[in-house]
Amino acid sequence: MKLNKEERAIKKSISRGEYVPVSPAKFREIAEAITRRRKAAVLSIRINQQDLDNLKRKAKQYKVPYQSLIAEILHRHAA
Repeated sequence: MKLNKEERAIKKSISRGEYVPVSPAKFREIAEAITRRRKAAVLSIRINQQDLDNLKRKAKQYKVPYQSLIAEILHRHAA
């Protein structure tokens, strides 16, 4: 079976031990947290260009989309 790029990346991550099995209860807890975090609102804001550039740079370091990083920062401060 030939794997696509994303599947190969997952396979490598598994072989490096980046994924670990969890109990069914923990799995449900994680799944519920993901469901709660689903985005339901759209937000448009103006921010300083330098701040945006810094956020994009950090997101690139973390290998995540910059909008996801901004949403995570907002979520942590709002919780």
